[in-house]
Amino acid sequence: MTPSRFSSDLLAESPVLAFDPHAARRDFPILGELVHGRPLVYLDNAASTQKPRSVIDAISDYYEHRNSNVHRGVHHLSQVATAHYEAARERVRSFLNARSAHEIVFTRGTTESINLVAHSFGRTMVGEGDEIILSTMEHHSNIVPWQMLCEEKGARLRVIPITDEGTLRVEEYEKLFTPRTKLVTIVHVSNALGTVNPVREMIRVAHDRGVPVLVDGAQSVQHFPIDVQDLDCDFFVFSGHKIYGPTGIGVLYGKEEWLDRLPPYQGGGDMILSVSFEKTVYNHLPYKFEAGTPDIAGAIGLGAAIDYLRAFDLEALVTYERDLLAYATARLSSVPGLRIIGTAPEKASVISFMLCAIHPHDIGTILDQHGIAVRAGHHCAQPTMQRLGIPATARASFSFYNTKDDVEALMRAIDRVLEVFA
Repeated sequence: MTPSRFSSDLLAESPVLAFDPHAARRDFPILGELVHGRPLVYLDNAASTQKPRSVIDAISDYYEHRNSNVHRGVHHLSQVATAHYEAARERVRSFLNARSAHEIVFTRGTTESINLVAHSFGRTMVGEGDEIILSTMEHHSNIVPWQMLCEEKGARLRVIPITDEGTLRVEEYEKLFTPRTKLVTIVHVSNALGTVNPVREMIRVAHDRGVPVLVDGAQSVQHFPIDVQDLDCDFFVFSGHKIYGPTGIGVLYGKEEWLDRLPPYQGGGDMILSVSFEKTVYNHLPYKFEAGTPDIAGAIGLGAAIDYLRAFDLEALVTYERDLLAYATARLSSVPGLRIIGTAPEKASVISFMLCAIHPHDIGTILDQHGIAVRAGHHCAQPTMQRLGIPATARASFSFYNTKDDVEALMRAIDRVLEVFA
């Protein structure tokens, strides 16, 4: 079945809802849980977001009523499962404003999407002495695959520096290009600092030099609308579990002209048209990159998550998240001895901080005893930490279902941390 052959009633749009964070919270069953006898305050959204009832129900519905493999069966259940799986792909296409569903490849997540490009692009487009540009604030997932490629090919990484505030030094970025530059791979929003990078301008600079760009959207796609045609990025990657969908599902968007040129990432069922011992003919896009049985329930759950998000007035939602971040930043800045790490002018929903000389793991442990979930550590961004001269931070990351009450609960728990370590 091709991506365009599914029932249009699977894509019916819901009326747009005005954004009310308190009403939205009721859509997330887990937010009613108690942790150590206290109401859960979930501030670890950069690691993974919680799931609305509609996503949970969509996954259950698939396993209860539609469970079957896709693309190969002629029986009813397989046809239904295929229709729902491909409808999810169309939802992603529309959400990103990609030109075609052929440009949407389902993967296991951001990490696999980057590895796919590093493997397929790198195998054919990168050679000895060539260069890949990335930045100091990349997640390990957008460093290690390229290091592996460079080790294999004899290529090298060139790294965009950042300021003490956590802003890219864009003037240095332009100086990194040489005739050997093959690709720029850049994070849209830093998971460790919250910095929003000027990717549209960076893509323009790269394209002026004939260099394609991959954008790591793992921390941006859930916070503001993404239009891959407007960005003009060549590749865009994200994970389902960071956008209110399930784990184990992710997306690689790629311009069709690029995906057509790249060899398959893995071999196996569904990525072939025919196989003989003499020759294998590969399938059309996007199936060329989807070997084996895909995460069907995961894709359907991701489609439900996109439906859920798009049912809101997204402009109001973005404004709410921005206001909440400003409120939390102001409140945390008033704490004696608390230092916010990452103070770029453009940020999204992440506040990393250090508190006096207290280890972030101790901060996280005491906050947990108050029902507050934050992340503590290097956030898989050790080069960022090394550049800023710190080993780790505590990190509060926000979603639209967080409120000022959550921020005040965090403030009270931080007071308790200071009391314990006074």
